[in-house]
Amino acid sequence: MQQAYRDILVPVDGSKNSEKALEQAVEIAKRNHGKIEILNVIDIRNFSNAFGSIMDGSGDVIYSSFNAIEEYLNKLKAKIVEQHHFEQVQVHARFGSPRVVIANDFLRDYPIDLIVMGKTGSNPVERFLIGSVTDFVTRSASCDVIIIHQ
Repeated sequence: MQQAYRDILVPVDGSKNSEKALEQAVEIAKRNHGKIEILNVIDIRNFSNAFGSIMDGSGDVIYSSFNAIEEYLNKLKAKIVEQHHFEQVQVHARFGSPRVVIANDFLRDYPIDLIVMGKTGSNPVERFLIGSVTDFVTRSASCDVIIIHQ
């Protein structure tokens, strides 16, 4: 029996791998008359490490980063609509740990059947220190996960 995936989550991080995964997810969604939820998780730990003492209380750095992410997500959505003639796309930006938000939190809020994600968006040092988000999601998510290798 073939699984019909109708609610597909695609986490994106700006990497070519994640955008390749998005392309594949569009094809899966089209075949199954489904929809796509594009998600970017803003890891605020990066702000405290990188900007620690120089960030003011107003949160301007976080606000401008959120706006840039929102713009990026909307460009991805427009590209899908224009190039693939597929309009069943929603975009989401969330704050938190990418691994926890993707594998747990987002799945509690939306009825996701499938996660389609790129192999990795982090560099080798990040994977060694904090582990691969992709690895965590494949082990922890309550739905099927497809990993796209570029």
